[in-house]
Amino acid sequence: MSKRSVLVVAHTGRPEAVRSAQLVIERLSAAGICVRVLDREAEDIGCAGVDVMPSTAAAAEGAEVVMVLGGDGTLLRAADLTRASGTPLLGVNLGHVGFLAEAEREDLAATVDRVVTRRYDVEERMTIDVTVRRNGTLMGATWALNEASIEKAERERMLEVVAEIDGRPLSNWGCDGVVCATPTGSTAYAFSAGGPVVWPEVEAMLVVPISAHSLFARPLVVSPRSQVAVEVLADTPRAVLWCDGQRTLDLPPGARVEVRRGTEPVRLARLHLTPFTDRLVTKFGLPVTGWRGRVRQPATPSPAEEAPQVTGVETIGGGTGTARGASDLAGTDGGASGVQSG
Repeated sequence: MSKRSVLVVAHTGRPEAVRSAQLVIERLSAAGICVRVLDREAEDIGCAGVDVMPSTAAAAEGAEVVMVLGGDGTLLRAADLTRASGTPLLGVNLGHVGFLAEAEREDLAATVDRVVTRRYDVEERMTIDVTVRRNGTLMGATWALNEASIEKAERERMLEVVAEIDGRPLSNWGCDGVVCATPTGSTAYAFSAGGPVVWPEVEAMLVVPISAHSLFARPLVVSPRSQVAVEVLADTPRAVLWCDGQRTLDLPPGARVEVRRGTEPVRLARLHLTPFTDRLVTKFGLPVTGWRGRVRQPATPSPAEEAPQVTGVETIGGGTGTARGASDLAGTDGGASGVQSG
């Protein structure tokens, strides 16, 4: 049987992340699991007995899981390494909000134990594929887990774009940019730009204009089968494309950015089956004081506890009449009491 292997990725610019990486490596090694680290992080982590890997997709190939120590930015960077291999990412939040992370810093030791004993589930998150063309010529292609954002490159001038959905023009926007996001990215840049929060299991794409000078500039939720395109108008200043804040491409006037559902998802390791609603409340510190929830009823309610039955309704002309039965609603009383549609 081949030896188990785990890749550890850390935000080495944070001393806490370096210390956490050293603890993780120590505990995994003690459990007989081979640990990999990236060559650009190995010197800062400084642990002996690890396999130093090139900072490419090859680092995650054959690994059981990738433990990511840092914030969402670190996890997005690791996702670029694991998407091709499908290796699940397990994030430990050492940043601020950390929506993509599965565990918090105080749970680090218990998280390592869950990896050692393989007690975690894996879920897939939708991605987007992004293609840039100009006059029919391919300029570049990339992808994103959170979002692709088309932004103005000159602060003093507005960006002029036209949006297209499924081959049909939708609207021109004079704006600071446009965010095309996945449900996972709905709580990131798209959220800051005024977009809706979308539950992760919903399959959709978001289109969110940023500070648009237009009457029709609301966030859009479109089908995952749709193709979204944003064209930078010919007489506008140059723009820039950012994908997950990691990958960038200059967009000259006339560039066309096409966004569609990604061919490969990103896989995330899950330790807890925490409802997304609870995650929202925790991460954003939402006030829920006063919530009581649905009152639980006994399995066999007593007659006094049974729901009251409505036995009469007040007629339009005054007085009391009996509630009409199904036959009355269907109009079987000769049509006088049939339901009208309006």
